[in-house]
Amino acid sequence: MRQSLHLAVLCLSLLAGRMRVQGSRLPREVSRGDKLSLPGFENLTVGYNKFLRPNFGGEPVQIALTLDIASIYSISESNMDYTATIYLRQRWTDQRLVFEGNKSVTLDARLVEFLWVPDTYIVESKKSFLHEVTVGNRLIRLFSNGTVLYALRITTTVACNMDLSKYPMDTQTCQLQLESWGYDGSDVEFSWLRGNDSVRGLENLRLAQYTIQRYFTLVTRSQQETGNYTRLVLQFELRRNVLYFILETYVPSTFLVVLSWVSFWISLDSVPARTCIGVTTVLSMTTLMIGSRTSLPNTNCFIKAIDVYLGICFSFVFGALLEYAVAHYSSLQQMAAKDRGMPKEVEEVNITNIINSSISSFKRKISFATIEISGDNVDYSNLTMKTSDKFKFVFRDKMGRIVDYFTIQNPSNVDRYSKLLFPLVFMLANQQTPASFQEERASPGSNDQE
Repeated sequence: MRQSLHLAVLCLSLLAGRMRVQGSRLPREVSRGDKLSLPGFENLTVGYNKFLRPNFGGEPVQIALTLDIASIYSISESNMDYTATIYLRQRWTDQRLVFEGNKSVTLDARLVEFLWVPDTYIVESKKSFLHEVTVGNRLIRLFSNGTVLYALRITTTVACNMDLSKYPMDTQTCQLQLESWGYDGSDVEFSWLRGNDSVRGLENLRLAQYTIQRYFTLVTRSQQETGNYTRLVLQFELRRNVLYFILETYVPSTFLVVLSWVSFWISLDSVPARTCIGVTTVLSMTTLMIGSRTSLPNTNCFIKAIDVYLGICFSFVFGALLEYAVAHYSSLQQMAAKDRGMPKEVEEVNITNIINSSISSFKRKISFATIEISGDNVDYSNLTMKTSDKFKFVFRDKMGRIVDYFTIQNPSNVDRYSKLLFPLVFMLANQQTPASFQEERASPGSNDQE
């Protein structure tokens, strides 16, 4: 039994080794046959060097590009970037791939390894990947005149420096830049195939928080230490949709300000009611302000438009709480003054007796002062007021007048004036918001080409 098992294992091992040998030889033969059977691919075995660009040593290769934007998503203010899926198509002419006829030939994407392709990369890309489901999403198409079409489907995350000073009524300008990594302008020249029409798909995109206002293409030069490179730039403007922020932030904050004004119609004696409204609105505004900043980074613009508006709302809510504190304190002072006024009337009835009893002593003091003045050695310096005492007397008199001027005689007038003053000032403070909103919501212009 054991001998039969050993014999079976030996046969299986020999059979597996033979299958591996045949399998390793088969792809080479098939791939070689495929290359030789395609028109024009004889050059791959005779004189074609994929490590040398077309027209090596001569004029630079002219590479024309087109873009299809499939999607733009994950626009992040905290990371200052956006993620897009694009179809990148590149066209150039390679005289080594000219074949007879007037037809085009679409090749398997795995044959890219046998051809020269440009080393195009995305400038300011944080991370990118080529889609590989179910196979690598690449396309190679040859034309009889030697033109090569090379298409890729790429998802990339690109940096976008945003200015959030007008957030959320802002418009951001982002770029997608393409450039050769190793070949400078003397070897490779990039260009847009159809100018501004080389980019498609942007006008049909629907983004969550933004609307693509306009876009245009540019051809610039990038001067670096390794050479002067041609750079293709797609620049597009994203206008933020403010309806979401109006419903989430602006409307609740405005309602909280109006709610704080309800306390003006409540009696000053209702301390718990007015205190509860004031403290609740202040805490709610604080929660809104903290929530509006959690999704945003600490960027170079410290103060944003939404921070200014929420700060104004918080000031009005806190001011309504302070208004009640002033009115309530004034009412307490008025009540204390009334309480002090009643004993004074009682004292005025009995004060005549005190004055009459002290008239005799007062007369004695006057007569004693007259005797001292009539003497020869009289000190006249004591009879005049010192300068410092005069200053103190004047200062106290002035301060008393100022305090009396600002003393609220009728605390109920504080609520009466606040009912008109708070809404009026709040409306004046909000006049700048519609103007800024209309400026940012200007109608998008047509696509420009530069």
